[in-house]
Amino acid sequence: MKKTWYISVLLFLSLAVTQSQTQGDTLPRLDLDKVALVNQSESYITFPTDIGNIEPLIFEANLNPNFVIRERKDSRLMAVLTPQITIRMYNIESYPVQTPSYIPQISFYYLTGDRQGLRQNTFFGRIAHHSNGQDGSFYKDSLNTQINLRTGNFATNYMEFGLIHTSYSSHKNAVKFFKSSLEVHPRNWMLEELHGQYSGLRWHNSFFAYKLPMDRDFFMKNRRANFSVKIETTWMLDQINDWEVLELDRLNAALTFYYHPKFLEDIGLFVQFYHGTDYYNIYFQHQIDTIRFGLMTEILRF
Repeated sequence: MKKTWYISVLLFLSLAVTQSQTQGDTLPRLDLDKVALVNQSESYITFPTDIGNIEPLIFEANLNPNFVIRERKDSRLMAVLTPQITIRMYNIESYPVQTPSYIPQISFYYLTGDRQGLRQNTFFGRIAHHSNGQDGSFYKDSLNTQINLRTGNFATNYMEFGLIHTSYSSHKNAVKFFKSSLEVHPRNWMLEELHGQYSGLRWHNSFFAYKLPMDRDFFMKNRRANFSVKIETTWMLDQINDWEVLELDRLNAALTFYYHPKFLEDIGLFVQFYHGTDYYNIYFQHQIDTIRFGLMTEILRF
């Protein structure tokens, strides 16, 4: 009788430990490098099927490798060096690639609270340069009325400071990120021609949600999100183009849906809705409303 009782107790304890271990292993890993990667834009390439008022393109590609600098994997402080380049190939004669965007940057992240917690706050700062690699005159004519889009010089430098809040929804099995930041372009860091035309004070807000698969293998690690949704907004705060304080021209907004099929390893499909000023360097005066499709890398694993 006693032997049976001992065996029953041991089985109960074993099941309790296994269940606790199972629950712990199925939770996502929210360490600092994942938080940083969410804050860095993904690499992508679009299909030549854009819908809207953007110039006809063969593709737009964002090349965004990230080089992590840290003392060790569990460090609270880390830096990310990114030589970001955005390229557009135009669907016109000879398929030219005009004035790529060069945005080299270094970002710093500091994680507060529990390193392995499911609710975290991370402070970040960034210093970046944005130019188009051209050295021609900014304007096409002496009257300074038309911007030289082909060879005109565009250059600015900026700082960005913000907070990323991370959480996990067990009910929906989804990881969520909310980011808010302020981007500042000091006047002496910008070309003089950009003053009053290009916003040097921008407030960014973003919400990202990653839906994780419900794996039968409870001890499976490094799960990739089946799909994700991203909502991003930017409000231009400074005085530009004689716009009113609450004028909607100040708003840039993007909604992106991403789907990762099981038969693809490192890339997935995305569709994005974008409204606002053109982010492609010297094309900043253009207002865009477009829907586009393409391939995107999704390197986050939880």
